[in-house]
Amino acid sequence: MKTPDDCENMAEIRQAIDQIDRQVITLLGQRFAYVKAASKFKTSETSVRASDRFQAMLQQRRVWAEQEGLNADAIEKLYRDLVNHFIDEELKHWKSNIESTEGE
Repeated sequence: MKTPDDCENMAEIRQAIDQIDRQVITLLGQRFAYVKAASKFKTSETSVRASDRFQAMLQQRRVWAEQEGLNADAIEKLYRDLVNHFIDEELKHWKSNIESTEGE
């Protein structure tokens, strides 16, 4: 992939952006697999939600955003939305694990 400064036209720019977005989505899928795996170590709905961890994670993402020259508010919103969705999915996964072990 060419660097942004080496791109010679919009087609090359769009191709590079699409390639990066595909990598980002692949990484989000990998992240979600870890989120689901984490549910087996959680003992309650409170531990799934882990509000202290959630706030600390958002703060760290803000720092990383600033280090990359990105808008920390935009990155926090992105992660807040994404992780809230993942928490909801993890909670479903956790509840299904609890229900399946209660039936044994």
